[in-house]
Amino acid sequence: MIDLKPWGELNCQDMTKAGACVMGIPFDGAVSCGKGSSLAPEKIRSLSRYLPVFTEEGNAIDNLQVYDHGDIPVSLDWAQYYAEVENEALTLLQTGKFCLFLGGDHSVTIPLTKAFGKYHQGRKIGIIHFDSHPDLCDEYDGHKWSHACPLKRAVDDVITPADLAQIGIRSYESEEVVFYKEHPELLLIRASDLYRSGWQAACDKLKSRFKDYDAVYITLDIDVLDPAFAPGTGTPEAGGLSSRELMEMIRFLMTEIPVAAMDIVEVSPPLDSINNITSWAALKVVYEVFGKLSAK
Repeated sequence: MIDLKPWGELNCQDMTKAGACVMGIPFDGAVSCGKGSSLAPEKIRSLSRYLPVFTEEGNAIDNLQVYDHGDIPVSLDWAQYYAEVENEALTLLQTGKFCLFLGGDHSVTIPLTKAFGKYHQGRKIGIIHFDSHPDLCDEYDGHKWSHACPLKRAVDDVITPADLAQIGIRSYESEEVVFYKEHPELLLIRASDLYRSGWQAACDKLKSRFKDYDAVYITLDIDVLDPAFAPGTGTPEAGGLSSRELMEMIRFLMTEIPVAAMDIVEVSPPLDSINNITSWAALKVVYEVFGKLSAK
């Protein structure tokens, strides 16, 4: 029997009893190409009603409850909206529970990582960024809050380049190439690197870099996947990861690295070619995350 609540049997109305919190940020006002990611939180939740609460390996997710905080209603005042997202995210982080944030375009990672930095102030924190694009532009389309800028804002305000790892990169703006040359301490694992050396070698590098950190934030732009696996995104790039590689890496990181929060962004349901392929891929990753949380 299908549970009509988001997250099915995992749904919990009492935040104090939950092991994970979910919050949606249905904002896509910072995209430079295809829009529609504002509809992703609603779509992913709706599909979650149909997915049995098991991992792909057949392990029941029976030791975890999920509290859904709902969406942050979009405001026409961009600065005000970002401030509200940051404050609400900080409130959830302060519960000490694992937090999953559903975008929205990648610009929403700007207030989310600021909240993460505030909550973990004084601790050693890092960011692992899955994407086809570096998102290290200082400004794009005349704005510092473009979806091409969230990781530049993060290294400006939250972490240093040495605390950042980027996986799946395969498209660049000229200033981002310069940034890489100026900051070799940043851990860059291009899509071609992962293809040649394999996902396990990439994970070993990530573990070596982040195993001694206090907390790590994962930001997952769904366009890290090849468009064959995730066509429903605004700026698809050929040559990306497979769903299999991504799921293996996320499971590894959830087990071996102190991941404390995560966002999934740039899923665009209106751009999906057929049968919500991209939203289903995002949801499958979510349930593998929940599975690892349940096993802890």
